[in-house]
Amino acid sequence: MKPPKPTPRPDKVTLWQYLKLFRKDLLSAQPQRLYRAWMAEFRTPFFRSYLVNQPHLVDTVLKQRPDDFPKSNRISEGLRPLLGNSVFLTNGETWKRQRRIIDPAFEGGRLKDTFPAMLGAAQACVERLRDQTGTVVECEETTSHAAADVIFRTLFSVPIEDEVAAQVFDKFQDYQRQQPLLNLAAFMPIPRWVPRVHSRTTRRNAKDIKALITRLTSERAELIAKRQAPDDLATKIMTTPDPETGRCFDTREMVDQVAIFFLAGHETSASALAWTLYLVALYPEWQEKLSAEAQALDASDFAAVSKLRLSRDVFREALRLYPPVPMMVRETTSPEHFRGRDVPTGSQIVLSPWHLHRQERLWDRPDEFDPTRWSTENGKSCQRTAYIPFSAGPRVCTGAGFAMIEGPLLLSTLLRHFRFEVVEGRTPVPVAHLTVRSKDGIWLRVVER
Repeated sequence: MKPPKPTPRPDKVTLWQYLKLFRKDLLSAQPQRLYRAWMAEFRTPFFRSYLVNQPHLVDTVLKQRPDDFPKSNRISEGLRPLLGNSVFLTNGETWKRQRRIIDPAFEGGRLKDTFPAMLGAAQACVERLRDQTGTVVECEETTSHAAADVIFRTLFSVPIEDEVAAQVFDKFQDYQRQQPLLNLAAFMPIPRWVPRVHSRTTRRNAKDIKALITRLTSERAELIAKRQAPDDLATKIMTTPDPETGRCFDTREMVDQVAIFFLAGHETSASALAWTLYLVALYPEWQEKLSAEAQALDASDFAAVSKLRLSRDVFREALRLYPPVPMMVRETTSPEHFRGRDVPTGSQIVLSPWHLHRQERLWDRPDEFDPTRWSTENGKSCQRTAYIPFSAGPRVCTGAGFAMIEGPLLLSTLLRHFRFEVVEGRTPVPVAHLTVRSKDGIWLRVVER
């Protein structure tokens, strides 16, 4: 049995049919041919975009000439009320300055310091699940809670049960239900002079979230001034000056960054972990291997992470099959010539981890779950050239290393204590909302070991 995959649309549909399908689900709105195509052009009277699926072109856009292909402003239309001027949305010198301040907090040595907080969140998740053993659980809700707990513990040294943390989590849940990561504006550029209209609910949730984050950030600034702040990610970022200008983030800038840390770090990790749990439930022989490997966590120290090799391979395979962010959109700043086609200035360049990770010309058995592929020549080659769950190049996710510790750690901790089983008639259907989630949730039966 292969892992579930959306049914693609017919090759030829009208523009109106395509837009209707797109609004319903980004993934099933695409034709089957994109799993083999190196490049596909979408041309209408209103817009022109190009899905790029050939490794050397992806490399050109993300690694070789990233400044020539800035992040498209169209992709963030629905997120700007919340994320403001965060590193997720900026380009150019503003983005470079933000990364110079943020990146040091996520370097290897600092990640070791976050391990106790991650482990604490994993153990708290186990305790919450104990009351639900023997029942069918919606795993996306479980993993969202756990991933949010990791963010609060590593960023602000407070568990999700903290009053403000709990309020932020609830508000983010509401916001995510209102706003997709990719909307029609990503494919249908709207003139900059046209006013952006956001729903009253979206604006209210964004305002409430920012007020709560401002409270956390202001309180941390006071502790920093008194030299009483804990040595966590928030303190590290807020006290790191830009090496070129000597300036740190002010409170407003930090609020925007915290918003994207939470939104991206929590939502993407929750998506990846939920799909991983489903895959090990679907393939129980792998679940048993990971449960045995999880005994390495007896040491309860950072060294244990290096022993979770199978867990990393399984998590990596889940990220291949269900990349949390299925598509990324860049924009051309000058005329280009890709695969014999003229690409005008201002065109949308769509990079699709979803399709690249299942490219039939590149991967052996692309739709199958096989964690052993990472030790094969094909797997190693594709990992270098056709595997971008965290993007690539200068704009690679600053939390990629963080996620590759968090995911296997949470997975191993859960499988050490519980067995997850598929539920008949509850096969999840992947859809792209804020991230790749299941249409009706991921429902699994939890059994205590």
